[in-house]
Amino acid sequence: MKVVVLGGYGVFGARLVRLLCRDGHEVVVAGRSPEKAQALADEVGAQGLVVDRQGDLAPLWAVAPDVVVDAAGPFHAYGDDPYALACACVAHAVHYLDLADDPAFCAGIGVLDEAAQAAGVFVLSGVSSVPAISSAAVAALADGALEVDTISSAILPGNRAPRGRAVVESILHQCGKPFDLTVDGARVPMRSWSQPDRFDLGQGMIRKGWMIEVPDHRLFADAFGARTVLFRAGLELGVMNHALALFSWLRGKLGFGIAGWFVRLMLLGAKLLWPFGTDEGGMSVTVTARYPEGWRQRTWRMIARAGEGPFIPAVAARVVLRDTGAITPGARPAVAVIELDAIAAGMADLAVKTEQVEDTVVPLFVRHLGADFAQLPECVRDVHQVYGPRCWTGRAHVTRGRSVWARMIASVFGFPGETDDIAVSVRMTPMAGAEIWDRQFGGQVFRSTLRQTGGAMTERFGPLTFTLGLHIADGALHFPVRSGRIGPIPLPRFLLPVSEAREFVQDGRFRFDVALKAPLTGAMMVHYQGWLVRGAADAAT
Repeated sequence: MKVVVLGGYGVFGARLVRLLCRDGHEVVVAGRSPEKAQALADEVGAQGLVVDRQGDLAPLWAVAPDVVVDAAGPFHAYGDDPYALACACVAHAVHYLDLADDPAFCAGIGVLDEAAQAAGVFVLSGVSSVPAISSAAVAALADGALEVDTISSAILPGNRAPRGRAVVESILHQCGKPFDLTVDGARVPMRSWSQPDRFDLGQGMIRKGWMIEVPDHRLFADAFGARTVLFRAGLELGVMNHALALFSWLRGKLGFGIAGWFVRLMLLGAKLLWPFGTDEGGMSVTVTARYPEGWRQRTWRMIARAGEGPFIPAVAARVVLRDTGAITPGARPAVAVIELDAIAAGMADLAVKTEQVEDTVVPLFVRHLGADFAQLPECVRDVHQVYGPRCWTGRAHVTRGRSVWARMIASVFGFPGETDDIAVSVRMTPMAGAEIWDRQFGGQVFRSTLRQTGGAMTERFGPLTFTLGLHIADGALHFPVRSGRIGPIPLPRFLLPVSEAREFVQDGRFRFDVALKAPLTGAMMVHYQGWLVRGAADAAT
């Protein structure tokens, strides 16, 4: 099969060229630089071709390809007619696929579906790590599931992975930009490169990832019936991750563009840091779902060593081209078009190890209360059966204390201001055995983290951590504060706030009543009470 790889001497295109040559394809290395194209072609026994995907395509059709692969990018910058190349391939009855990870580009390729079917060719977008490999992993992990709750994935390359301009430009382009993701069945706003989480890739490799936008966010909720779809990426060096996180925050606040000189500067900085870290990276895909045997969290994870991580984005295209007859004609994103077993076979000659692990999922409050959990009213139990992110909305009445001391402390914690009626939302997110609660009263947000520590339930607000005497009485769940500390330093009892907080059911609806009193004086700081129902929530970024 004759395959033309546009951008065939780039970071990922060159890897695909090498894989296709190993598989015996007749490969054409194409791009705007005759020197780069011919140099790689001579090295691997391929043909070089000078062609500009945005210019005259006559040289492309002159070599009579069976398939054209666009590995150039960056796909977000393809202008007002982003599918011109794909459309031209359909017109010439040539199969097309690309390595796009741009969500809009990938999700929109279906506009060519009717024409591609009529021409008898396939047009696949995102034949790369996302969504092709990630969706294959989800399909395998979700096999047999009665309902899919959460899909959480991450790509975490090693620091010594090659860095092309297109890759750096793509990262910077979306860093700090707002996008929507699906959380508990609703579309909620998120800022790219925010809300980090840790991922265990196995073999002692643990890396951090930050939320970014990928095609999975637009495609997987419908494709797999998932209530939540999350995706993160992270670099190996903490200094680079935190620099991007800071840049994301600044860009989110100020909304500036990305100048060409800045891309070049960041590319230079990335290259200067290349000697640090390792050439080992990985990928993780986790599905939390209800199976006939109960709630499970199944994870497929992969580690690439010996600097072969950059081959992974090319593996899906390799697999597709090994059996083009298995791909039905038409244009669509590459969601579950190949199977995980075929991807494993496509990695067999690489320094890659994959494995699947499975854990039983027991929500935090169920685990902490044990058999007593069943004593709670059904509405209260529903709130704390947090198998994945949960969003609740309702209304509240808020009273604030009058003393200066009480008001000062309430302001430090970010408690809501006084009001007779205000919209309230709560998002509960399970993370590493804990739960993060984001409470939003109108436009005001405060966050806490609850976890089980030494057999007790604790709640952390920034540097302050309180131990809760969580118990059930009179059909309600009570949250009194028993002890506290600031960092590792215990707080004396007289510096503890007084908490009179409970959750209960009234008129068939979940209700909360929280009264917090100031330390030392016992003066009321804040008293908020109201109701919640399961539903869409405005997530804080």
